[in-house]
Amino acid sequence: MTPPPPDPSTHDDTSAGRQRGAAVRVALAVCAALAFAGFFALGTWQVERRAWKLDLIARVEQRVHAPASEAPGRERWPLVNAAADEYRHVRIAGRFLHDKETLVQASTRLGAGFWVLTPLQAADGSIVLVNRGFVPPEARERAARAATEPQGESTVAGLLRISEPKGGFLRRNEPAADRWFSRDVQAIAAARGLHDAAPYFVDAEAAPSPPGTAPAWPAAGLTVIAFPNSHLVYAITWYGLALMVLGAAWFVWREGHRRAGRTGGGTGENTADADATSRSDARRD
Repeated sequence: MTPPPPDPSTHDDTSAGRQRGAAVRVALAVCAALAFAGFFALGTWQVERRAWKLDLIARVEQRVHAPASEAPGRERWPLVNAAADEYRHVRIAGRFLHDKETLVQASTRLGAGFWVLTPLQAADGSIVLVNRGFVPPEARERAARAATEPQGESTVAGLLRISEPKGGFLRRNEPAADRWFSRDVQAIAAARGLHDAAPYFVDAEAAPSPPGTAPAWPAAGLTVIAFPNSHLVYAITWYGLALMVLGAAWFVWREGHRRAGRTGGGTGENTADADATSRSDARRD
């Protein structure tokens, strides 16, 4: 008995299935490679950001604890910037213009209230806004703290701060209504008619006082210096995701090869069985 001829359509279907499987595996490999590269790049970027942040913290710590130096004068104002000058320990001298002070809403460890920003006019006529400290709502009026206002020539030491022109969190300054949510030096100077004002302000440091003494308003020395540094956690997360993608790609690739091998082996066994059956039928004939 002559065995039946092989069905060409079966061979074509098997070949096409193998090609589709190979194409899918290649596409998955490309996607996995792109994802791995992206996650790895993000992890490396976080490592670089962490190094930058640690260097920034070290520089700020050095500035804060350095002896007070003269604040940048008018000739240096165009060069003042956050990278080189933020939190520098500076000293300025002049006469306070208390009648032009500005209250800026604040939230501190002493509670909610206001920063008292008072212009300090130097001998050359230039002006620097000084954050004299925090006052609670009940001490917002000048009359409630007139006894603590420095008179005549004064010298102030503190930390140089960069202007805050973007307003507070979700709240913009309203100069026309005299409502301030950030220490925007240029806007405050314009609202108070102050000319020749420095592009920065100074957070006054607290004067020494006996332990247990109640704060005299305004309470100075409340500058918070904190730099969030979670870059190491972010880097580990991104690198972990990159390794997960690599592991998943290897698993999928291995399983694909196993399935392809099982499919090919099964076809060979069926063909061999068919040939053996045909030969047996031929002998019987």
